This record gives sequence, structure tokens and C-alpha cells, in this order.
Amino acid sequence: MTEPRILAALERIEREHDVRVLYACESGSRAWGFPSADSDYDARFLYLQRPEHYLALDLEARRDVIELPIVDDLDVNGWDLRKALLLLRKSNPPLLEWLDSPLVYLERTGLAQALREFAAAHVSPLACGHHYLRMAQNNHRGYLQGERVRVKKYFYVLRPLLAVRWLEQGRGPVPTPFDALLETVAERPELVRCVRELVARKRSGEELAEGPRIEVLSDFLEEELARHAAGELALAPRPAPIEPLNALFLGALREVWGAALGWPG
Repeated sequence: MTEPRILAALERIEREHDVRVLYACESGSRAWGFPSADSDYDARFLYLQRPEHYLALDLEARRDVIELPIVDDLDVNGWDLRKALLLLRKSNPPLLEWLDSPLVYLERTGLAQALREFAAAHVSPLACGHHYLRMAQNNHRGYLQGERVRVKKYFYVLRPLLAVRWLEQGRGPVPTPFDALLETVAERPELVRCVRELVARKRSGEELAEGPRIEVLSDFLEEELARHAAGELALAPRPAPIEPLNALFLGALREVWGAALGWPG
């Protein structure tokens, strides 16, 4: 089983790096809901250093990520909580997707839930929209040109474009599960049917390598990209306050390390 391997890796990280892992989840295709039989497990986590680490004069020069070598199908890496909070303030979509992952391996304290609540109140639709649109444009340009295309790359253009539609429809933070995003095109039953068939093929283990262009999908993607190329995203910016994040950071330090340091509760 994979989950015990991931938990063992997290325990080793805590021991070898003298940190505390507060949250760990699956990301990527397994969290989105369309893994292949040979998809890697992309475990992502948030961790907290001891308080003295954050009091160093050279803090900005210190590494704020921990990455394990990829072994077989296991890819494990994570971010320091301070890094994560600064990125959350910028509405970082990968972090938002981690927090909404349906596959959670570990969740200590109430931190992750507090981050979800902060995101719900302060996420910037404009910042997220720009991220997803750039992703769609780059993947479309790189893999879906011509009459023969990299079939599995349809997901890596379709998902971000549906995420933009989700934001345009004012639905709040973009959900991680792909099925939820299909609600944004529910009025196009032929498109939804085509997408579900492609998802089923990928889940069954079919190799979605190079193949002929899928007209229904390609037409929709090109239509959406052309629509966005014609003008700016009609999404609102939303500056996020720093004070609540400072409070969350200090609260996590106190809860995780306070007793060992003799801090008041």
C-alpha cells in the first residue's frame, strides 16, 4: 500500500530535518480524479521549523522546501509554512489545490482548516485566473497543435480553462476534483460526454499518447482561448491582509513548539 510509505517518508523527514509536518495530501492527477494506472503519487506537505530557525539573520537565504528523491512511483516534497503563508496571500493556485485535495494523508492541528477559511474569504479571482490561463495557453501551444496531438495533454489545457470559467461564474476558490469543474460546461452535454469518456480511458490504463485530434474538445479549447485572447479577464483583484497570516504563523509555532520552549499556552 502506498499510504504507509508516504507516512513513513514524512516521519523520516521530521526526524532528519527536525521539523514538524502539519499537513500532507495528494496532488496532481490522482487528486484531480483522472490518474493512469502508472501515475506517480505526488505527495505534498506543509512543515514548520523550530522557532529559532525563523529568527536567523540569513533567513531569506535558507531553503524553504524539502524534496525527497523520486523513488519508483513516489514523489514527496513540501513547503515551509512561512513560504506557504506568503504564497497563500498571493492566491497561489497549487497551494489552494493542496488544501482542497480529496486525498489527505495527514492533518495536524487546525492549521489547514484555518488556511482554507482564509482562502475562501481572500482568494483573488484575477490572480488565479491569470495562472490558469497561462497554463492552458502554454500547454495548448506545446502539445495540441495540428491534426495529431498528445491526447493526455487535453486534460492539462481543459482543466485550467474550466478553472477560469469557474472563477468567471463567481463560484469561489477553484475545486481540486476535476468532476466539479465540469459543472461549468453542463450546458454542453456533448462536451461533457466526450470528457467523461476520455477520463474513463485514462483511468482504465489506456496509454493516451499521440493520436488524432478530438474535434469536440479541440473546438471548445480553441473557442475559449480565442475568447480570452480578445480581452482582459473580467475578474476582480482581491488584496489579502497580512495580519491574519501573521497570527496563524505565531499560533502554529506556539501550538507545535510552545510546550518544549516553556511558552505560555
